[in-house]
Amino acid sequence: MTITNERKQDLIGEFRRSEGDTGSPEVQIAILTTRINGLTEHLRAHKKDYACRRGLLMLVSRRRRLLDYLKRVDPQRYLDIIRRLDIRK
Repeated sequence: MTITNERKQDLIGEFRRSEGDTGSPEVQIAILTTRINGLTEHLRAHKKDYACRRGLLMLVSRRRRLLDYLKRVDPQRYLDIIRRLDIRK
């Protein structure tokens, strides 16, 4: 469901664009993708958890908006991030 602080720091270190970068679209998309994957596994076991399903849909929507922004601003960065995270599109 939630990700640990250590895992979040690892993601930030892996996807940041410069030193001290914690909020670039790539970092945000990577963190959201990790949370989405965790919630997806939870929903496979608990099919009737509708509150969790709503939260998952909100996270997917937020990630989609960030990906659309990145595609509009810098298409090459967009292609790199979907390749690195193995996101379908």
